[in-house]
Amino acid sequence: MGNARNIAFWVVLFLLILALFNLFSGGNSTLQSREIGYSEFVSAVDSGNVASVTLDGERVMYRTNDGGEYVAIKPEDAQVTDLLIDSNIPVKAESQQQSGFQSFILSLLPFVLLIGVWIYFMNRMQGGGKGGAMGFGKSKAKMLTEKHGRVTFDDVAGIDEAKEELEEIVEFLRNPQKFSRLGGKIPKGALLVGPPGTGKTLLARAIAGEAGVPFFTISGSDFVEMFVGVGASRVRDMFEQAKKNAPCIVFIDEIDAVGRHRGAGYGGGNDEREQTLNQLLVEMDGFEANEGVIILAATNRKDVLDPALLRPGRFDRNVTVGNPDIKGREKILGVHARKTPLGPDVDLRIIARGTPGFSGADLANLVNEAALMAARVGRRFVTMEDFESAKDKVMMGAERRSMVLTQDQKEKTAYHEAGHAVVGLALPQCDPVYKATIIPRGGALGMVVSLPEMDRLNYHRDECEQRLAMTMAGKAAEVIKYGEDHVSNGPAGDIMQASQLARAMVMRWGMSDKVGNIDYAEAHEGYQGGSAGGFSVSAHTKELIEEEVKRFIEQGYAKALEILKDQNEEWERLAQGLLEYETLTGEEIKRVMNGEPPQSGDDDADDADSGSAPSVTALPKTKPRAKPGGDGGMEPEPTA
Repeated sequence: MGNARNIAFWVVLFLLILALFNLFSGGNSTLQSREIGYSEFVSAVDSGNVASVTLDGERVMYRTNDGGEYVAIKPEDAQVTDLLIDSNIPVKAESQQQSGFQSFILSLLPFVLLIGVWIYFMNRMQGGGKGGAMGFGKSKAKMLTEKHGRVTFDDVAGIDEAKEELEEIVEFLRNPQKFSRLGGKIPKGALLVGPPGTGKTLLARAIAGEAGVPFFTISGSDFVEMFVGVGASRVRDMFEQAKKNAPCIVFIDEIDAVGRHRGAGYGGGNDEREQTLNQLLVEMDGFEANEGVIILAATNRKDVLDPALLRPGRFDRNVTVGNPDIKGREKILGVHARKTPLGPDVDLRIIARGTPGFSGADLANLVNEAALMAARVGRRFVTMEDFESAKDKVMMGAERRSMVLTQDQKEKTAYHEAGHAVVGLALPQCDPVYKATIIPRGGALGMVVSLPEMDRLNYHRDECEQRLAMTMAGKAAEVIKYGEDHVSNGPAGDIMQASQLARAMVMRWGMSDKVGNIDYAEAHEGYQGGSAGGFSVSAHTKELIEEEVKRFIEQGYAKALEILKDQNEEWERLAQGLLEYETLTGEEIKRVMNGEPPQSGDDDADDADSGSAPSVTALPKTKPRAKPGGDGGMEPEPTA
């Protein structure tokens, strides 16, 4: 419909412009004629120099024998016709009715064009709003028709529980009698909750591909615009469309844009957004039932949603879509590798085991990067080496081999990273060291990556304390080697990670005996779900928290100093090995520390045995590849 209206508008506009052009071009013939006095016209008639005459009202247009065209205005009492007939000159008269009509059209066309252009641009300003220029109150929900690229549940892997919940909704739409004979009612809504990249929108697309019923999709930000009441109007219109097409599914992506707590924040919140939310609440479960209309919504910020939106009757199901486990990662890799030719040495289970904490989007990116790397070197299929290189790039950043470093900078980086690796290997609760490098990657001049042997679900106090020691080992190494006065800004990232972990231990996880089992993160960060600023904390408590945070970090720093002094020879060997080989894997690090040469032929086997994802030293919610455990990367610039 929208395309038809646009085509009709342009056709009408073209015809109007064409008519205007014709009128102007018709008048141009008269404008091109030279205007003379009436007496000169009479003289030309008397001298026999007039070939033909056209009478148009008071205008007398005549052509001379030599082809010249002239226009004269006759007086009211002049008898031009008798004069011309007596002189045997051909006379032609123009209709005055036609001239008046053309004059009327000519005067009206500019206004028609102006109004048409104004209507068109008003329509465009409202995003092509339905219903003409004043259709900005109409819903922007689009009916999804996937003739190409149709997604089904076969394309969704690794989130089996979430898929089962939604498969039941699809089954309910296909065969409602199966459930209604036992008194079951179709769910009114399902809320998909999970971190970014876990497949919430993909699940919605799969439902659209499987259900075989109309599927409307809209973003939460499409409801609210600059005019008051527009969002509520769009909600009403969206549900009207859905009722006409029932049974159907409506998918609202990023619903937190419109579903936040009412009255939260400074100034009492946003009135327009709250009106939109109120209308959404009424439409989902008000006095009028919406039979056959199922609402799906997705968000990664469930904590900020209004409680009235989450109650049964509106969103009957909260479906958690989390990061996949090892089996899920293997299935996801299999889905994304369907169109990628794999080499005989590729084992997706080994790759899945080495990517704990990766989301579905991360794994899709990993497969794509591996394919690009294989194509870059001209291979016909993707090998395990390409996956390992892609994994390092995704987790640690791209290598910056072109970066110019002095020998002194390389040496400091080597000792810094060797400190992380030695302490990490010495402490049993730290994740095994996967790889150490002094090649600049991302924003770091070097990096040590630890990897968990299995998916990390919880953290223990002794483990956190040892992680703090490994994190602070980079600064401890610089102090031992170069002294307090020559410590660089390299440990800036380490200090940030250690501070985050120590604060979580003290304020959220109850691991400090002095502070106790109280969650102070709410007071420190502000309570997002209620009044701004959270609850108040006394100055003494704040001071106690900071003292405990500092104590945990200082204990870790002291432990790192102790280990590096005890294993000084191994640390020196590893630093020199990094200067010589630049990148060492976990098993190679152990051999170099024992004074043996690294065996490059076992790199792939070592990587496969050790897995390949960095651990998290900050908070459990942090993605493993975002802040690698023990990352002592010396940053070229101080971090804020």
